[in-house]
Amino acid sequence: MNDSKRPASGKPQMVLLRLLGPGLVTGAADDDPSGIATYSQAGAQFGYALLWTVFLTIPFMIAIQLVSAQIGRVTGKGLAANVMQMTPRWLVVALVSLLVAANTFNIAADIAAMGEALSLVIGGLSHEHALIFAATSTLLQVFVPYHRYAPVLKLLTLTLFAYVATAFTVEIPWSTALLASVWPRAHVNADYLLMVVAVLGTTISPYLFFWQASQEVEEMKGKARRPLRELSRGGDPELDRIKIDTTVGMILSNTIAFFIILTTASVLNANGVTNIDSATEAAEALRPLAGDFTFALFALGIIGTGLLAIPVLAGSAAYAVSEAFGWRATLEAKAPDAVQFYSIIAAATVIGFALGFTGIDPIHMLVWSAVLNGIVAVPIMAMMMAIVSNERLMGRFKARSWLVALGWMGTAVMAVAVVALLWSSAGNS
Repeated sequence: MNDSKRPASGKPQMVLLRLLGPGLVTGAADDDPSGIATYSQAGAQFGYALLWTVFLTIPFMIAIQLVSAQIGRVTGKGLAANVMQMTPRWLVVALVSLLVAANTFNIAADIAAMGEALSLVIGGLSHEHALIFAATSTLLQVFVPYHRYAPVLKLLTLTLFAYVATAFTVEIPWSTALLASVWPRAHVNADYLLMVVAVLGTTISPYLFFWQASQEVEEMKGKARRPLRELSRGGDPELDRIKIDTTVGMILSNTIAFFIILTTASVLNANGVTNIDSATEAAEALRPLAGDFTFALFALGIIGTGLLAIPVLAGSAAYAVSEAFGWRATLEAKAPDAVQFYSIIAAATVIGFALGFTGIDPIHMLVWSAVLNGIVAVPIMAMMMAIVSNERLMGRFKARSWLVALGWMGTAVMAVAVVALLWSSAGNS
């Protein structure tokens, strides 16, 4: 029996839209307000000299997210549940704990940025706006079933195009920028290398691995399909869908990063503004130099991407913890039927919101998040590569050699980045 067939008829654009889902949302969620802050600082501090990093991360990001999605769809289980079959529970719990801490710091920075951005646009108190965003996000996840909430997340990906539009509202020396993308000329020093590491760490993040694997499981169950490894034949159309979905999502993510770096390099760096500590600071800096319209687009983009990213950050933490402890983990369940799962979502969001009142600098929360993500990313990526290469777990859908090679290369690149990040953090402490 092959239950992975889909109708092939219909308009091409509608067929493509149906193929896009977990991969698209995952890629878009990577460009959260924290990511915007990192890319803005890269453009402001080094101009066009870091545009090449966007192209470096694309193949590795596609590969590792393909691995994540395939693990979820083939096994019918989330990432943490699969890792539990290969490693001791204590190690999984330790890694998941670091993931939850990193996600919570990230949520804190994102909620704060969203509140500040709305304050800049319409006025009012940023903490009040932040409370509205935190409450709305939590309530939607807890009380709206996944099959109704997923289209909302997909729709929110459109807000990313605000950053494409922003680039076309300012004057950009395209020949200089494109040349720098393929032939960068920069004075390589400790600050430059640290920013390269920051861009890599922002782009390839552990919460994306957990989220996409779990969303493939949600999609599978929502359509009453079986894990691919249980099929005696067929299944290739599902893998093709995953490839298209993931490739489009990751290219979109990196394209938006490219335009953020491009815009801030063309406006801020070109006018001597070289230090940006947050996404809202970047928006404020753009206002006197590029005008109110550019400022508004950039600021509203922060809000839209935050609304998309917070559910992914909180949800990925909930999936990971619930799978590690054997609790029910699904956004399709009603709240009383998955109390532990929804409690983690609520707790991560509430604590993230509360951190905004502690006086901790958001940029410090981002640094801690980056360090924790770095510590978690490499072992999780290595475990993912071990799982996707394991015939016992993946059956006949064991990853092909090109994906295994690219995935291990990405793991090695992240390992080097983490060592550099930890070395730099130790040197600056």
